[in-house]
Amino acid sequence: MLRFGMSGLPPDDVDDASFFDGLIARGHSAYELGFTKGFPWKEKRCQAFGRAAAERGIDVSLHAPYFAILTGDDDEKAKQPVAALEHSMKLGKALGARIICAHIGSHGDREPSETMELVRRRLDYLSPKIAHLGVALGFETAGNDGNFGSIGDIALLADEFPFVYPLIDWAHVHATTRGALTSVEAFEQVLGFVIDSFPEWKTDPLQCQFSDNEFGDRGEIRHVRYGAGTLRIEPLVEAAWNRGVDMVVISESRDRESHDEIYGEAVAAGQRLREKDEGRPVGLHTKEAPRQVHVVKETDRWRVLRTRRPLSVSNVDKEMFPGEFTKGDMIQYYSTVAPLLLPHLADRPISMSRYPNGINGKSFYEKRAPGHQPEWMETGLVSSESMGGDIDFLLASNRESLMWFANMGCIELHPFHSRTATPETPDWAVFDLDPAGEVTWQQVVDTARLLQTLLGQLGLVGFPKLSGSRGIHVYVPVSEGHTQERVRNFVYAVGMLMAAANPADITMEWDKPKRGDRVFIDAFRNATGQTIASVYSLRPRPGAPISIPIVWDELEDLKNGDITLANVWDRLASHGDLFAGVLAGDQDLTAAEDALQIP
Repeated sequence: MLRFGMSGLPPDDVDDASFFDGLIARGHSAYELGFTKGFPWKEKRCQAFGRAAAERGIDVSLHAPYFAILTGDDDEKAKQPVAALEHSMKLGKALGARIICAHIGSHGDREPSETMELVRRRLDYLSPKIAHLGVALGFETAGNDGNFGSIGDIALLADEFPFVYPLIDWAHVHATTRGALTSVEAFEQVLGFVIDSFPEWKTDPLQCQFSDNEFGDRGEIRHVRYGAGTLRIEPLVEAAWNRGVDMVVISESRDRESHDEIYGEAVAAGQRLREKDEGRPVGLHTKEAPRQVHVVKETDRWRVLRTRRPLSVSNVDKEMFPGEFTKGDMIQYYSTVAPLLLPHLADRPISMSRYPNGINGKSFYEKRAPGHQPEWMETGLVSSESMGGDIDFLLASNRESLMWFANMGCIELHPFHSRTATPETPDWAVFDLDPAGEVTWQQVVDTARLLQTLLGQLGLVGFPKLSGSRGIHVYVPVSEGHTQERVRNFVYAVGMLMAAANPADITMEWDKPKRGDRVFIDAFRNATGQTIASVYSLRPRPGAPISIPIVWDELEDLKNGDITLANVWDRLASHGDLFAGVLAGDQDLTAAEDALQIP
């Protein structure tokens, strides 16, 4: 899939609806707000512009001011550009942008290693201010030898800072390689390096900028009219197709004719490549889903087209939700939701909850990697006394792995709360608000509201999601080093306080018959090896409900079953990842433990 757009600012005398309708008429499906010289708009203006874009399916991004860099020598003078970068991220949040574009800065008189250390220090300062926003900080690849920001540099930063993403300026790469990008093979080589250097969700889609340029012995000199230089869009489109890379391409050309020529060549190349695609949509009832997955029949299986890794699936038309959705629909859903879901599964062992014959058939958990998984599928070693020692669990590291899980009948995904490298230290505490007996939805909502209040009094923030079944899950992200026991004791203490405050509606009673018609707070969900249905997971219930993240203000407006496989697409497009703050992991429980008198 290729989205194409321009960078700039809309005319003052054209309303947003007319502006975007004009872009759509030209075939564009993306737009970058060019705040390169400053901040002409405030948050409310960005919100209105973003809403108009979302209503029309336009992918919007924002280019931070050129002065919003991280390499100023003087710490005091650097405060203003660093603050400008922070403000750009907040405007991006208001805009509903998936990513903002920023230049890192120049080396000056420093060695590259010194520049890297300086940038790391500035990002350490920025991290608590922006990590929770759910907006990617896209660092643009440098265009000359004096600037910092090779693909390798950005990869090192992205490995350390979850919110850092690559933004490939193909003109800059062309210039720094002294004109090497003149063939499909050359573009494929760069794309291969990008794929290998970043987690998949940071390149899916890959945010790009494109223009023709003039370059010299130190890199880019200037942008030129398209066709005056040696960079062309057609081989990039073909290379991306071959490598299974979806892109958002922003034209940075200086004239409309160049924009139109780049777009025309890209469209023609895409049409030519699609004519070779003889496959069919994998799903029967998800054809409105973005980024359609296509498959082609090969003997008794179906080969998935345009993937980064080879994958075949089976029985795609088998009903998993009788009369509603097929296995192919599940495969399509997990493929589409991959960029949002994968960060929440990264490096976490997955317990497979398998429903090989659909929601009305028998189900079972499979924890050990079965051995017949694809060669490219990653595993993580978990020590388990109950299972006889160290065992391999499967990991979900890419879109293909999610499709493979769906093909195995894994309607829902159950990741560990901790990562393979730190199995005894979870990244969050989970409050599982589980209705018992004939509990009403209002009782569940009231329990969640009480929890929100108590967390606020303890100086903590929780993130709610509909379980997709009967209850609500609230995640409280914690910083590194909190043990499973410590987290479980915290949830238990808060639960006991809530049960004491409202014993008629809330219980911590382990004995099911004694729970009555009350909401059970299951602290044991935080024990070692315990799992819960992941955010964005389908649930094995009629209608294919989804465990969808919500904001606290939606508690009274949404309930389980409102967001399903039938209607989820608009919400994902308009809300982004409401669970991004869970991954920030910046809350310490010490003060809360003292207040709760936890020994």
